[in-house]
Amino acid sequence: MLEGSADGYLAGVAILSREEFDAIEFDAAYTGDHRAAAQRMSALAATGVATESMPRAEAFVRAGEQWLLADDPRAAAGQFRMAIADGGPSDIDPRVPMCRALFLLDDAEQARALIGELKSEGPADPRACTMLAETLFEHDDLNGALEWATAGIELILQGGGRPACGEPASYAGLDDLLRLRYRIRNDLRLPEDEYDRMMGD
Repeated sequence: MLEGSADGYLAGVAILSREEFDAIEFDAAYTGDHRAAAQRMSALAATGVATESMPRAEAFVRAGEQWLLADDPRAAAGQFRMAIADGGPSDIDPRVPMCRALFLLDDAEQARALIGELKSEGPADPRACTMLAETLFEHDDLNGALEWATAGIELILQGGGRPACGEPASYAGLDDLLRLRYRIRNDLRLPEDEYDRMMGD
């Protein structure tokens, strides 16, 4: 909490905190009212005082994710654009969920341009790789999905990147990513490989 603040406010202005955003997300997951959560987060992101625990870009990203869950990709894209423009730190590169929003808005060309940017920079975050693999799989780009899923697995196994949950080697999404990759390879009718055999180990 910032000096001179009380109850999450400073001079009547809300102070952004990870705990508050976590609580909003939890309530939305329980009630299913993601639109109300998105509206609340968007307002906080736009007007609240950013903190080390909740930079403004991260607040915009999390608001955008709630708009996606509320089936409003246009509002989501607006939040992701603000996160990109802000340029501050966030747990996930805002261009990654932006790709999902753009596909949902039938703007595949811009989505693929962003994916091209991310690819040229090289994969660095297993969570981002997972999200891109899922997005491309949902939009029938099996080869692209396989590439990102494999990149994510390799990052985890090599200890690369740093997922928000903690140590890279213990990244909780490894099993899910292995299963997604297996499903993609099965759809492509590819033979089992060493990563497929890791499932359930």
